[in-house]
Amino acid sequence: MTSKTIANGILRALAIIVGILLLGYFLYMIQSVIVYIIIAAILSLIGRPFIIFLTKKLKFPKTIAVITTMFLMLSLLTGLVFLFIPLILEQGRSLSLLEVDKLQTNIQDIFNEITVYFSSKGIDVLKELENIDVVSQFKTIPDILNTILGALGSLSIGLLSVLFISFFFMKDSKLLKNGVLTLIPNKSETRFSKSLETINDLLASYFIGLIIQITVLFVIYTIVLLSFDISNAVVIAFLCAMLNLIPYVGPLIGGILMFILSMSSNIGQDFQTEILPTSLWILFCYLLAQLLDNFVSQPVIFSKTTKSHPLEIFLVIVIGGLLFGVLGMITAVPCYTALKVILKEFLSENKIVKSLTKDI
Repeated sequence: MTSKTIANGILRALAIIVGILLLGYFLYMIQSVIVYIIIAAILSLIGRPFIIFLTKKLKFPKTIAVITTMFLMLSLLTGLVFLFIPLILEQGRSLSLLEVDKLQTNIQDIFNEITVYFSSKGIDVLKELENIDVVSQFKTIPDILNTILGALGSLSIGLLSVLFISFFFMKDSKLLKNGVLTLIPNKSETRFSKSLETINDLLASYFIGLIIQITVLFVIYTIVLLSFDISNAVVIAFLCAMLNLIPYVGPLIGGILMFILSMSSNIGQDFQTEILPTSLWILFCYLLAQLLDNFVSQPVIFSKTTKSHPLEIFLVIVIGGLLFGVLGMITAVPCYTALKVILKEFLSENKIVKSLTKDI
């Protein structure tokens, strides 16, 4: 091996490394666009069965079917937003029933204790508060308003982008597939195309299964809350059901939230005889619903739609949570399912892959 060959190899390796770094930087800079595409792809998968029903059963033109599906999705989103407004107002009214004078006295006592503690350390809290430049604090208000307006602007752009991309993904179901295949070498294009079809079917079933799971929990929670005459029962039930999209952690947060909201809905009644027993009974019913979900709904959704063992799902969700937090827990199962299908297509003879993908 000559020095020229070694030099060429080093240069080639450096070029590859630089290319990967540039690609990573480019993907980092356009991460918002990637998120828009992923959300649009998920929405198109969820809307696909309904579009097929409209086009094949009701003989809708494809464009009309897509517009109808998107209109229903937007209507659902708008309805959810307006559902939560009464909940916020109701909780505000409930909190207004508290004994404000007593609350103010408690806060004053706490502040006095803090002042005494810091005085013993040689720190005059009142003097430090007086030294705060109030004018400079008010100067930050425009910055806060600009931040809020910027967030609203970004949200509006994101929503319009997702809707625009979703429309074309729904209208042309092969658009995303063709876009991915342009990045795949010609010799692997056929096999990768087959993998994408399988992934598409599995994930469509998975997301439809999730919708069914949330709907079942929503109905159960609503019945429970209405039976105890809890205000805004429908909104609370929907919020707690949606939290189940976050595996393991979501149901825990939902239980705490339902317990607190059920207590705040009964503010003004006797705590020992009314508020606490009612909230405990609601929490008990919530736990029963979770047991039903864990032992009936989830095994059907995860095992049947993703073709994975429950232990696999558990480990994948935990790893996704450790690596990427809540977002990783939510996306762990779909990403793992897609990875399994691709591995089976290209590494079907591998012993580990064969063991993991035997049901696909």
